[in-house]
Amino acid sequence: MAYAERRGKTWRAKYKKPGGTWGSGSGFKTKAAALAWARDQETDIRRYTWIDPAQAEQKFGPFAEKVFADARLAKNTREKCRSYLDVHILPQWKDWTLGAIFDGHMEIRAWSTRLHARLAEPTVTAIFYYFSHILEEAVRARKIPGNPARMVRVTSGEYEAEHQVATPLQVLRASMRLYESFGQTGMVFALFNSYTGMRWSEQIALHSCDYDELGHAVPVRAPVAETSRGKIYVTSKPKTPTSKRWIQLPPFLDALYVDLKISRPQGPVFAAQRGGWLRRNNFRSGHWRPAWDGVPEREKTWMRQPLLEGITFHEAGRHTHRTWLAEDEIPEVARAARLGHKVPGMARVYEHVTPRMQERILCVLELRWAGSVAALTSVERERLFTMSPLLEEHYQKAATSKLLGSQSAADLPNISHLREIRGQENTE
Repeated sequence: MAYAERRGKTWRAKYKKPGGTWGSGSGFKTKAAALAWARDQETDIRRYTWIDPAQAEQKFGPFAEKVFADARLAKNTREKCRSYLDVHILPQWKDWTLGAIFDGHMEIRAWSTRLHARLAEPTVTAIFYYFSHILEEAVRARKIPGNPARMVRVTSGEYEAEHQVATPLQVLRASMRLYESFGQTGMVFALFNSYTGMRWSEQIALHSCDYDELGHAVPVRAPVAETSRGKIYVTSKPKTPTSKRWIQLPPFLDALYVDLKISRPQGPVFAAQRGGWLRRNNFRSGHWRPAWDGVPEREKTWMRQPLLEGITFHEAGRHTHRTWLAEDEIPEVARAARLGHKVPGMARVYEHVTPRMQERILCVLELRWAGSVAALTSVERERLFTMSPLLEEHYQKAATSKLLGSQSAADLPNISHLREIRGQENTE
């Protein structure tokens, strides 16, 4: 039963806590005010909505460290969150009590504004999301009644990345430039990116022993991750459950990949020039960007002009690949399965990928590649075949199997020409 007692010139309220102990609140000017507050506490206790005021006095810093330590995070995610805490969140909030943060809406909004003044909007969003996540944990731990970060608008609503999509001809020309700077590995790596839609982490994890000779396919099982500090490690599982899959290669790419992996019996197929893991930042700055953006001072004139300035590996791969399949009217379920995406709605339950869908994908991809070779100038085509005589042989096979006679995926009456190419390869 709540009661009030005088303490000098003010009143102190007493109420019974859930464990049977007595809680108190001081500083009330009147007995009635003290009793009203104490009775409110007991009402909240009976409704199971009560939060011990003492819990809100905990400092944000120690609580955030506990949330971080208890979280189940991948290595690279853990490093990102650690960086957010050390660089941006704790310097501002570590000495604040959780209760003060709960009442500090204006200060939270001002902090968000200061972050926007020096960081890109996606970075601010990531930092603020983790800050809000910690406060959500405080709400679940019954330390504060609500998350004050929910009421702060972080994004302007105007930021939306505009993704670029490459054409098969642009991809082929970029791969030829990569041959110049990174050899055969660079050429196959670029073509593999656009014609399989694999993630960077999935592609560099491939080893020669992973290849399925009967299915002409490569697996996605345990991708490679690189932490923000440059440490590379093999993950225990793919990014999502649907990411675990086999990806069949169109005939031209299958021939290139088999030829490349023979030269790499040990270690990753797409290895660095000196061996070992291929590092994203080194490859992007030293090879990928010059190939797509062009280098005006290059001695070879055909490498000077930009192809598609600013395009990323992800855009030239997953965005481009899925867009190509959509243009060629490949069913949604087959597109999602190839890229490791989850199909939304009831289609996930009732639609399934058939062998005919898979073979049609290979047909349209082979058609795009053959069309890109045909679109090269005679000088470019000669340069390509000098780089890879294997592609010249394969291009002739595609021509004799009437692949180049089809103007679009819709014009392909069947997949006999693809089976013919496969059969020629298997008998040689």
